[in-house]
Amino acid sequence: MPGMEPAESTPRLRLTSRVEEIPHTGPAIARGLREMRLTRVGHLIAHLPTRYERIQPETTIADSLRDHLVTIRATVVATRLGGHRRKPRFEAVLEDETGRLDVVWFNAPYLQRRILPGHLLRVRGKVRLYNRALQLANPEHEIIDPDEPRIEVVTLRPVYPASEHISTRVIGRVIRRVLPLVLGDIEDHLPPAFLRERDLPALRDAYRMVHAPQDEAEAAAGRRRLAYDELLMLQLGVFLRRAQSSATHEAPPLARTPEIDARIRARFPFALTEAQERAIEEIAGDLAQTRPSSRLIQGDVGSGKTVVALYAMLLAVASGHQAALMAPTEILAEQHFATLSAMLAGSRTSIELLTGSTSPSQREVILDRLSRGEIDILVGTHALLSEHVAFRSLALAVIDEQHRFGVHQRASLRTKGDDARTVPHVLVMTATPIPRTLALTVLGDLDISTIDALPPGRTPIQTRVLRPAQRDEAYAIVRERLERGEQAFVVAPLIEQSAHEAVDVRTLADELARGPLAGRRMGLLHGQLARDEREQTMERFRQGEIEVLVATSIIEVGVDVPNASVMVIESAERFGLAQLHQLRGRVGRGPHASICILIAEATTEQAAQRLEVMAKSCDGFEIAQRDLEIRGPGEFFGTAQSGVLRFRAADLARDLDLLTLARRDARQWIERSPRLDRPDEALLCSRMFKAVGEELGLSEVG
Repeated sequence: MPGMEPAESTPRLRLTSRVEEIPHTGPAIARGLREMRLTRVGHLIAHLPTRYERIQPETTIADSLRDHLVTIRATVVATRLGGHRRKPRFEAVLEDETGRLDVVWFNAPYLQRRILPGHLLRVRGKVRLYNRALQLANPEHEIIDPDEPRIEVVTLRPVYPASEHISTRVIGRVIRRVLPLVLGDIEDHLPPAFLRERDLPALRDAYRMVHAPQDEAEAAAGRRRLAYDELLMLQLGVFLRRAQSSATHEAPPLARTPEIDARIRARFPFALTEAQERAIEEIAGDLAQTRPSSRLIQGDVGSGKTVVALYAMLLAVASGHQAALMAPTEILAEQHFATLSAMLAGSRTSIELLTGSTSPSQREVILDRLSRGEIDILVGTHALLSEHVAFRSLALAVIDEQHRFGVHQRASLRTKGDDARTVPHVLVMTATPIPRTLALTVLGDLDISTIDALPPGRTPIQTRVLRPAQRDEAYAIVRERLERGEQAFVVAPLIEQSAHEAVDVRTLADELARGPLAGRRMGLLHGQLARDEREQTMERFRQGEIEVLVATSIIEVGVDVPNASVMVIESAERFGLAQLHQLRGRVGRGPHASICILIAEATTEQAAQRLEVMAKSCDGFEIAQRDLEIRGPGEFFGTAQSGVLRFRAADLARDLDLLTLARRDARQWIERSPRLDRPDEALLCSRMFKAVGEELGLSEVG
């Protein structure tokens, strides 16, 4: 065309080209793309649609059906700005070869500068009769070139993540412009035969399918390939790290004889459940090997995970080695220490507690005895990760509530032995049941044991949701339980008042003591209390000297008081589902029928969903799945481990079958090529490291 340079003088666009080099992309569009971190053409190709809109075939003005969604191509013949300053409207008259159409956009005066007479528009909306003329109000619109093909069949239009500075339509237009120019440059990291066996399209075809699908089936097939890639990269990283660890480290084999088994079981004051027995068998099989094992014990609140962990730790002690148990909070570490000490009373097993509250002199004694092997089991918090903590022969590291620790912290605990090549087995526990997709993703380097049965005698917990105006009803129930000789927890979200409108634990304790629970024996527990004071308060509550324990969420795990039968959670909308379920699990541990009362004002849809789930279900695994669906995977574990879950195509709430396939393929791949270093694997390895190497610590861990 006149005025345009010959095509051959235009630099060829590549995946690495900057967005400023894309033809017909002005500074404003380039700036909007850069703000979304879409700085290269390759970033644009990897920017996937979140959904698709169905665009109907184009029809003429005369043939458009009233009150039906239609797509019309017509020329702007006149425009004007109407209405007044507070309620402006932009009006345009469109014509095609069959008739005239009036179009109006309310509160959009800026369109006067964008839509001009002579422009060819494609508009989409419902045609209605207004003042005896056909009219479209607030239609979707785009300015198109005269040579753009007509839409003859139902078309899918991608809807992209966008920003206030660049719309999904502009992003889509730029992607449509560059897509045919660079698709040929996309190199596949998976062999054609491998893809055919799994009914997966080639990588360049997959990108074409998601950005320019012919139909829903193509869009789904393209997404499936890209989702598979994301999951495969993660699983390859997981199995590569495991292979590296197996090749460079070994762990002490821990024998289990009938005599050792009998001595350990003698420490337990109750019979184990079938689920606990199954977990012990799986763990004992791991510990008998020289390959360092990593296993997750997951079970619902009160399922008896600690006893299973103690069995494993005593296997280490019986073989002449040491064990460590790390918990995320001091109160949980203290609770574990108290529970284990009670079970080990009268035995020759030496157990100590090491936390940030341990005095310097006591700490020095503990570290000296630990390095000489005089302490068999050390319980503690992050303090166990200190460089000064050295074991003589650490054979087993147990990590409780593992989702609060990252990959690197697990690895740090593994380096606590005195021999760089010999590392301990690792056992991690969680009372937050994890949906299978997340377990295979974030914790893919762990084998999984599930304790899916509660010990006998546990009573179901009734859950009620009350509004703040019904608070008196909640504390009437508490008083009734106290009169029967039972005990209660009351939980508040804050230690002290902040700018947020939520009751704090100190104020709440004062209000209850002066009001609905006046005259009752009450105690206060929160993280700012000294360790001795916390321990004394908990012990007085266990002994029944305190009837009502007013606390923060530090009591959410590890606290076991069978006589407590009622839990009141103030400002419950401020807690997550997993936390609410954990708090509820502090009751229902004895013979009394128990109740959990959530006092809440649900101000968001998510909060309302959480409360509804809590009221309907006591099943931790069901709650975990709903939590995943409500919050999404990135939030399930918080920021510590969400990096590997920033998927563009994969959806962990629905892609379990795809994840299972990717996991199987990754396992087999790493078994064939433990270092992923064959020449034909160079591109795959490079993309895998770029995708998940940092999050999995592949350059540092193992």
